[in-house]
Amino acid sequence: MQVHTKKHPTNDIITLQLKVRRHNAPLIKRYAEAIESEEERTYSIAEVFPEYIGKETQVALRAYRTREELTQKQLAELTGIPQHHISEMENGKRSIGKERAKKLAEALHCDYRQLL
Repeated sequence: MQVHTKKHPTNDIITLQLKVRRHNAPLIKRYAEAIESEEERTYSIAEVFPEYIGKETQVALRAYRTREELTQKQLAELTGIPQHHISEMENGKRSIGKERAKKLAEALHCDYRQLL
């Protein structure tokens, strides 16, 4: 014998509150509208975060370091690269270079070419 169960509504509307930079708000709104209309649309990283265009290596270095849960000081100890140099690389004030990229990649478990 089947038991009647209560069905949960599948089209509930909820309100979301997001904190985003003012210049990203129109993109987020368009994305939400596309989801609601079930329109397929993808956005590139450059569309959503234009402030990072041209800073891919700095972002990659910080992202890999964060993924490995390392501080700049810990990464410096692992690689022999001074901590202030790592800071300068992450902030785009110092280039990484092939040899340093290889040391960093070994400590961060990634391909060194991602850091060049």
